[in-house]
Amino acid sequence: MLKRDGHIHTPFCPHGTTDTLRQYAEEAIKKGFQSITFTEHAPLPPSFTDPTPQKDSAMAQASLEHYINEISGLKREYRGQLDIRTGLEVDYIAEYEGEIKSFLDAYGPFLDDSILSVHFLRTGSSYLCLDYDEHTFKELISECGNIEAVYELYYRSIYSSIVASLGTYKPKRVGHITLVKKFIRLFPYKMSDHIRRLVSECLNAVEENGMELDFNTSGLRKTYAGDIYLEDWMIEAAKQKNIPLVFGSDAHQAGDVGYAYVKFTELR
Repeated sequence: MLKRDGHIHTPFCPHGTTDTLRQYAEEAIKKGFQSITFTEHAPLPPSFTDPTPQKDSAMAQASLEHYINEISGLKREYRGQLDIRTGLEVDYIAEYEGEIKSFLDAYGPFLDDSILSVHFLRTGSSYLCLDYDEHTFKELISECGNIEAVYELYYRSIYSSIVASLGTYKPKRVGHITLVKKFIRLFPYKMSDHIRRLVSECLNAVEENGMELDFNTSGLRKTYAGDIYLEDWMIEAAKQKNIPLVFGSDAHQAGDVGYAYVKFTELR
């Protein structure tokens, strides 16, 4: 099997590091990877207001062409050494499907591989970034009424992202499906049967739509998560359904490329 890291960020990330694309590529080669996908956070829909304090959740639209061109140059430079794929991590945001589709229609032809993720949840008339920090997550619990309601909102949003009509270039991989557990050590919660059924519906939809799952290990680097962003039972269910699991370090600095790949080899 191709040793691949399918979820890597770049210096184009406003909340990442300034490590160069070349540094990420060199780190991948050093660790024996044969293929990587750069999946920078795609520009948010033009009419959507980033709810984070610094408005730094995603790459600026003005940087996108430069991003694509830089990766194209790197592909040529590393041809024969490393398979480099151009990708994006696209945010699914409820009620912005039309703008997301228009974006993908325009830029999808330049992409080799992408991820569809949920970071923003709507509560009332506003949105919150569920993984921004523990204070925002606490606010989310308060807005929803209780922690189970947060999980329900999250997995209903995940399901909506999977079944959404986003056109020909819709990303085929669902990102970090248990990102809602990023602060689990601060806000303990064991999934109820109801939430597990919602997750199972998501997995059924992934199978029916011929999509993949991001085997995301970045939670192991997070103080309040302490685990990968998949539960063991989800991995087993994915195997039974023949849903491809794609390793993703979700690296925001070069040194994290390939992080905890051994976990992937043990559980895939």
